[in-house]
Amino acid sequence: MSAVAAKVGGIPIRVDEVDAREAALRAGSAGTLPRAGTLPRAGTLPRAGTSEGRQLRRWLTQLLATERVVAAEAAAFSVTSERAPAEDELLPDASARFDIGSVAAAALADPLARALFARVTAAVEVSDDEVADYHARNPLRFAVRPRAEGWRPARAAAPALNEVRAVIVDHLLAAARRRAFRVWLDARRAALVELAPGYEHPGDPRQPDNTHRH
Repeated sequence: MSAVAAKVGGIPIRVDEVDAREAALRAGSAGTLPRAGTLPRAGTLPRAGTSEGRQLRRWLTQLLATERVVAAEAAAFSVTSERAPAEDELLPDASARFDIGSVAAAALADPLARALFARVTAAVEVSDDEVADYHARNPLRFAVRPRAEGWRPARAAAPALNEVRAVIVDHLLAAARRRAFRVWLDARRAALVELAPGYEHPGDPRQPDNTHRH
């Protein structure tokens, strides 16, 4: 029987599961991985056995563990993938993916994870003060850019708050939901996941392949 890379709620993730996920990633097997764009292309992956290769395996272990956490928490909340929001709705661009973190972004390729996201963040709100403060600090953020005339650069006029309130609310609410889900997911992983030596978090400064130095 394969050695254990991690446990989620006491249930093991075995090294051969990490091996299989790595092999699928290197082979570009679409059926076993999150959608294109959430993971690096096979041709850009680090060589196996190198420091960077071991970091990739740690990252894949985090993804496998997160998928297990999502499944367990969805069951606890009686959440199903039915009527899950679209992936682009939760993660519309690279900035949103960076904001929530690469592992969570990859996990949200699964409709069940997106349905859980909706359940966990359903009560998140933004206040009128937050909306007004954002507009005051970013008056041109949602301004309509006029067409340039001749050689003169076009200058946008700052719209009034009531003209852009709805779009600011949507922008702030999406960011607040991503933040709330990231914090919640980090807490659940901390409570449920145990990592074996060699499969520590890639960013753990105690593991030998961590390259982030001060």
